[in-house]
Amino acid sequence: MRRDQSRVELSFCPAAASEPPAPVLPRAEIARAQMESLASSAEMAADSMRLTTLRYQAGESTVLEVVDAQNTLTLARKAYDDGQARFRWRSQLANSHRNF
Repeated sequence: MRRDQSRVELSFCPAAASEPPAPVLPRAEIARAQMESLASSAEMAADSMRLTTLRYQAGESTVLEVVDAQNTLTLARKAYDDGQARFRWRSQLANSHRNF
C-alpha cells in the first residue's frame, strides 16, 4: 500500500516541480517593469545633469544646481544598479524553479 502511494506521489512530483510557485513569475515581471522605470529615471537624470552643466557654463545656473543634478544622477544610477541586482536574482530564481 505504501509503495503504491509513493509511486503515485512521485508521479505528480515532476509536474509540480516544473512549475514555479505562483508568486515567482509575477515578481520577475514586476522587477522587469521596475528596471525599465529605473533605466528611464537614470537617463533623465543624465540628461538633466548635461543640461544643468551647459546652463552653468553659460552662467545661467548656480553651482548648487550642478551639485544637485550630480547627486540626483548618482542616486538614479545607484537605484538602477540595485534594481539590476534584484532583477537578476528574480530571473535566476524563476529559472531555477523552471529547471527543477
